[in-house]
Parts: sequence; structure tokens; C-alpha cells
Amino acid sequence: MIPRSALLTALAVLTLTIPVSAAALWATESRPTDAHWTKGVTPEWMSTHMGLELPASAHSAQAAYETTSRFDTGLLTFTLTRAEAEKYLAKHPPDGKWLTPPPSQPAKPPHDFAHLGLPEPETLTTGMRYGDVCPDTTDAPYATSDPQCVNLYAHDYTPTRTRIYVRAHYEPGISPTALPTTFSSSAHTSARSSRALFFGKACSTTSRCSRKP
Repeated sequence: MIPRSALLTALAVLTLTIPVSAAALWATESRPTDAHWTKGVTPEWMSTHMGLELPASAHSAQAAYETTSRFDTGLLTFTLTRAEAEKYLAKHPPDGKWLTPPPSQPAKPPHDFAHLGLPEPETLTTGMRYGDVCPDTTDAPYATSDPQCVNLYAHDYTPTRTRIYVRAHYEPGISPTALPTTFSSSAHTSARSSRALFFGKACSTTSRCSRKP
């Protein structure tokens, strides 16, 4: 007969293990198995692909583009002074208003911006605001009649500087097979003319722009 103390120990281990295993299983199942980070993506290319300019005063600019069979993800991040960030956000207002996260955020498995060595913006609470921004691309050669929306996060990480995080989702398979290491207007125009937001081109609400399948 198994001692009662051994049974209690086994039960405690099982209780601690199940949530961890469930979280790991969720992270695995929610992430496409064919995910691939494209090489040669520059901040200049990604910012133009999103319809947002990269300020000349931006520091620590990084970009990435992940392709999957379900949806593609474009990432852009850079830092500005607090004053420069305020001007940038005023130039690119949200669809609605800037939101602030609750004091306690749910756990989010690191993946997107972790690829760039940064925390996921959804895990940050102090000094954070976010919203869905639909850049005006009516004067661009690749313009469409509908707005192209991105998720923009602004984190005041020091008293004098702000980090901008931008994430956008696209239909799968629209990126060129070899992205330029330096920006090429002809290559960019070809890629951008075929792109569309995975969740629909029009962003009438925040939830519509930001949700994933």
C-alpha cells in the first residue's frame, strides 16, 4: 500500500505541473509550426511597408518580418525623446483614443518583439499607451481606398525617452521571397500593392485591428 505522504507529494507535483504544461501547450498550438523570420528586413523598408515614416532622429531602430501559412507579422521599433514622441503620436493619432493598460496584465508568451531582444509591449504597464493607427497612404503609389491599420504602442521607459513599438498583420504569402537589405522603391511598391491586412482593411474598432485568428 502506498503511504499517504507519498500520495500527497505526488498530488502536489501534479497540481504544479498541469498549469505549466497547459500554458506550454497553448503557446505551441497557437503559434504556427511553419513560422519563419525573413532575413534582410530593415527599419526603413518596414516603416514604409507599414505606411509610417521612420523619424530621422530615431535611435535603436529594429525591424522584423515573420511569415506563416496563417498570417504574416511585421514589427518595427525605435526610440525618440519624449518631446519627439509626443509630436510623432500627434501626427499619427489612433483610431479612437490612446488606451492605457490595466495595472495587472495577463501573461503573454514572448515571441514577436522577443525576436528583437525586447519585452512584448502587452506586458508593460507603467508609462504605456497604445492604440490602432491607420496611416494616410492616399498619396502613395500603392494606395488603396481603405485604411491600413497597425498596432502602435508608446512606452515612456525613462523620464526623457520613449520607445515606439509597431506591429502589423498581413495576409500570408504577400511578402517578396527576398526582402531588400536597403530600401528599393520599385521592390517596395510591388510588395505593398498586393498587401492587405489579415483582419480586413477597414479598422472601425480597436478590437478588429488587434485581434489574431
